[in-house]
Amino acid sequence: MTRRLLVWRRLGLRTRLTLLYGGLFFVAGSVLLWFTHLLTARALNQRFVVAVDKVSHGGRPAPAVSGAALPADSLPGGALGADVIARRVRTDVEQGAADVLNDVLRSSLIVMILVGVVAVVLGYLVADRALRPLDRVTETAQRLSESTLHERIALRGPQDEIKRLADTFDAMLDRLHRVFDAQRRFIANASHELRTPLAVNRTVLEVSLEEPAASEDLKALARALLGATARYERLIDGLLMLAQSEQEITTRRPVDLRQVVRTAMEQIGPQPRRGKVTVHEDLRPAVAHGDPLFLERCLVNLLENAVKYNVRDGEVWVRLREDDAGACLTVENTGPPVPPYEVGDLFEPFRRHGGDRIRSARGAGLGLSIVRAIAVAHGGTADARARPEGGLTVTVRLPR
Repeated sequence: MTRRLLVWRRLGLRTRLTLLYGGLFFVAGSVLLWFTHLLTARALNQRFVVAVDKVSHGGRPAPAVSGAALPADSLPGGALGADVIARRVRTDVEQGAADVLNDVLRSSLIVMILVGVVAVVLGYLVADRALRPLDRVTETAQRLSESTLHERIALRGPQDEIKRLADTFDAMLDRLHRVFDAQRRFIANASHELRTPLAVNRTVLEVSLEEPAASEDLKALARALLGATARYERLIDGLLMLAQSEQEITTRRPVDLRQVVRTAMEQIGPQPRRGKVTVHEDLRPAVAHGDPLFLERCLVNLLENAVKYNVRDGEVWVRLREDDAGACLTVENTGPPVPPYEVGDLFEPFRRHGGDRIRSARGAGLGLSIVRAIAVAHGGTADARARPEGGLTVTVRLPR
């Protein structure tokens, strides 16, 4: 019984409703067929068998004939012949009634099976149409992320249970959208407000370094503070970019990704020479619709990560192609081995390889987070996998 329940629960709601409709039809049809058979048998017995008896014997019951044949002189006036004929007529009528009942039953069963098959098909279509609004709710929920909370179901129709569910879901999305908008505005405002004191600190430290009377200890301290200030500025810029990239993209136009990749490579051009990292290109024509500045930031972050988290005399492979689904950019780099179970965490803010949160000199840990946020905001995806030889392979897919 438990196994049957598990099998039943594994079926989809549409299949379960179809089976319920079909089962109810066959149960109701079987009951109707049974009652029809009983009523037909009763009507045939009353209308034909009893009527034949009355006509044959003038209202008298037929004599009981137990033997195969009776002597001719056992009844007066040739009554035996008439009774035998009446008996045969009655038998023929009963046999005919039984044949009619069997034919009716057989035909009814065939018709019920055929109509049952049609009823199952119609039940599936009705269930599919009834569950279509639920499918719409499910598809909308699957598409949602922090950058697509502006989407709504906006279901039209009568105020039934499904319409109330869709309206409740839309109201929940409104509340979530307001909360995330407030969070993004707070991050953006805080980033802007923190930039001013950091800029002032950097100016004071640079002036102190240029002061002739400053001691070497003071200059060393100023250089250390300048490094810390630069790291904080990178962190604030990353937070601001992350907050902006998670918003809805308002500027969408065709962008030549091959040109964007080359522009991004020019920005990180000196780094491969300093780190002795060789960059290999395989760029084919590809076009995506979106904001060119955000896409450029996405590619710059990918290339910077590939160069920064590499090994000495390492390599980076940049591949760009276009298929039926859209543009596909792959950045693969050599580097230290990354456990496969840690790859997914690298897309979280402030997460680095090995859970490092201390070595902020190498970055704020926002690079891949910004990459995924920009890709999702453009309706695409960003995934990564660990290379067996060490390093990562990051793939960004953008729709046309």
